[in-house]
Amino acid sequence: MSSATTGNARSYFESRRTGERIRKTIMFLLLAGAGLVFVVPFWWMISTSLKTMDDIMQYPPAFIPKHWHFQNYLETWTSIDFPRFTLNSLTIATIGVVGHVISNTFVAYGFAKIKFRGRNLMFSIVLSTMIIPGFVTLIPQYILFAKIHWVGTYLPLTVPGFFGNAFQIFLLRQFFLGIPNDLIEAAKIDGANHFYIWRRIMVPLAKPAVITIALTTFQGAWNDFLGPVIYLNKESTYTLQIALQMFKASSGLSQWHYLMAGSVIVLLPIVVMFFVFQKFFIEGMNISSGTKG
Repeated sequence: MSSATTGNARSYFESRRTGERIRKTIMFLLLAGAGLVFVVPFWWMISTSLKTMDDIMQYPPAFIPKHWHFQNYLETWTSIDFPRFTLNSLTIATIGVVGHVISNTFVAYGFAKIKFRGRNLMFSIVLSTMIIPGFVTLIPQYILFAKIHWVGTYLPLTVPGFFGNAFQIFLLRQFFLGIPNDLIEAAKIDGANHFYIWRRIMVPLAKPAVITIALTTFQGAWNDFLGPVIYLNKESTYTLQIALQMFKASSGLSQWHYLMAGSVIVLLPIVVMFFVFQKFFIEGMNISSGTKG
């Protein structure tokens, strides 16, 4: 090979490497910019929660507090019955997670691995419910729950979770379709029924997808404000979201440091859970990541 050809090849590969570096640099800058859009408001909330009102009102504002007032969290925690409201939110969210995991995995298994007449039609009907806005069914649901005397209890916020969710059924069905049918056939030969196959084979193999729907369900129930406002009418049953609104209404604009401290307390469990389970969350959202065979 001539020296001219070698030089051309070398310059070609160097230009490709340079172009790749430029693309990676641009992508990094874009992702960093997008990350700042989400991180800056979160840091501002934490920073405000550690300031005094004098520091909050100063101009220009400081992103880092001069003095870190961690006692704001203790005073916020004791100003209202945070333990009671936390327990209420945790109860609703936990029951919701159990209901969604059981119902959605069971229904998704039926649509993915059990052949029966009208299966595709029924699955299409389930998916079609996703286009119905939640506010359309809000009033009929309230009338129904009022007729059966569920208003004022946790039942309207927890029982519907045991009847499935269209998107989660779709996600789990696609994940189950990636699991080889040979495993099911082998289990049937050994005498296993569908309930055993669902419980001992399908759910364990779909752990990333199951954890994903558990996380999204917990987050939705934990952050829900509209549902508890509509159905709960006793202060002893209120959730954290209502408690924060009550605290804001009682303190007005003079207690922003306490309000931000309360918001951090409410948000912290969701952030911790995401960082702990983010590997499973990313895997679970990949509908083609089931076991192939």
